[in-house]
Amino acid sequence: MSETFGIMIPGAKGAGENIKVVAPWDLSPIAEIPAASADDIEIALNAAYSIFKDRDRWLPIPKRIEVLEKTAELMQQQAETLAIEAAREGGKPLIDSRVEVARAIDGVKNCIEVLRTEGGREIPMGLNAASQNRLAFTRKEPIGVVVAVSAFNHPLNLIVHQVGPAIAAGCPVIVKPAEDTPLSCFRFVQILRAAGLPEEYCQACVTSDLAVAEKLVTDQRVGFFSFIGSGKVGWMLRSKLAPGARCALEHGGVAPVIIDTSADLDDTLPLIAKGGFYHAGQVCVSVQRVFAPKQMAEDIAQRLAQFAQTMQIGDPTLEATEVGPLIRPREVERISSWVDEAVNGGAIKICGGNTVTETSYECTVLLKPPAQAQISQQEIFGPVVCVYGYDAIEQAIAQANSLPYAFQASVLTQDLDMAMRCSRRLDAATVMINDHTAFRVDWMPFAGIRQSGLGVGGIPYTFEDMQIDKQIVIRSKEL
Repeated sequence: MSETFGIMIPGAKGAGENIKVVAPWDLSPIAEIPAASADDIEIALNAAYSIFKDRDRWLPIPKRIEVLEKTAELMQQQAETLAIEAAREGGKPLIDSRVEVARAIDGVKNCIEVLRTEGGREIPMGLNAASQNRLAFTRKEPIGVVVAVSAFNHPLNLIVHQVGPAIAAGCPVIVKPAEDTPLSCFRFVQILRAAGLPEEYCQACVTSDLAVAEKLVTDQRVGFFSFIGSGKVGWMLRSKLAPGARCALEHGGVAPVIIDTSADLDDTLPLIAKGGFYHAGQVCVSVQRVFAPKQMAEDIAQRLAQFAQTMQIGDPTLEATEVGPLIRPREVERISSWVDEAVNGGAIKICGGNTVTETSYECTVLLKPPAQAQISQQEIFGPVVCVYGYDAIEQAIAQANSLPYAFQASVLTQDLDMAMRCSRRLDAATVMINDHTAFRVDWMPFAGIRQSGLGVGGIPYTFEDMQIDKQIVIRSKEL
């Protein structure tokens, strides 16, 4: 049954059309949300900027903590409902959506922790004649209005990562979730407001007009732009930001795994399979390229295929489902064409390679795809893992580093020197040793480099980005 939501901008009237939200598994309607108009965006920006410019309306830290504590409590009470809704609208299996909700709740708590532990610092004075009789220190202040544009693949937790730190930092925030998965975002904003957050402090909307979305992001009243999504869109929007606006961009990778002859495959291959097929591969750090010694490559591909073939593909709201659908039918078509191109170019299809339904695709393992195939060059964002053979470890590292994307990588080895050798030479912001590339906890730094992103994600780091250090210098003869 389809549900209708309103625009979460006080005073907004809408553009006169609704955006339909459907379940990616069977394309059944879930909800309709009015699209925001340019006038609605102006209302939202004006409300948020008015708060920021009036320091008497800034939320004091005790109030921020109170709101966040109540938010975590309400989310815990609604955890199963939030998980089912995230699974329905985003397609991530319920077993994994429950984990996402637990992470999101913990993320809100992390926002409270950083408020308690992060602050300003003293700047040394009295070191020379010019600095005598002075005391200098910094205090944290909100950077300004935050505009957050989010992705579909973690519809609740990504919003928490963008909105939670903004609330903690004291920034009014306007969030635009992905059009495919806006419901988890809207629920979270509802919970924030139920927890006592003034409506104008966190507003949410979706729009079907790219010009309207661009107006929201590029307005001169925006102090910080947080973006999670495709590199093409993120870099384009960054180029159009108003002078002085800061930003953080999180895009995708083509995550490499290097396997050494000493690796404990019984221990690590199940993790690699999970990291490649989790959420049907729709994760920015999913395992995509596996580099193995030539004499081991085929065996590793066969063993990964055994895991792939046992994974239950189905309705993401069912307990037994391990792999859900792709977010849209056209993604199935794209992935299928990339796999076909690789196979026609000489890749060996070990398993998969077929459409299951209009919206789902088999977990697929390819051996020796051509180096110039799209699947070897770009992020597949689907349930496909490629295995390549190498003669020397330097060759594997060179192949892993050959693309303009770099995010998280992993090395499977029992040799400490080999682990450290690869860690030092891999182009990656994070290197996992004996783990899959998609590992993450929400307080760790999470950063794409090169074309994979700008800035550092993770709640403490986003919290830091959304503040400025205001320095205060006191001159006194008693100092």
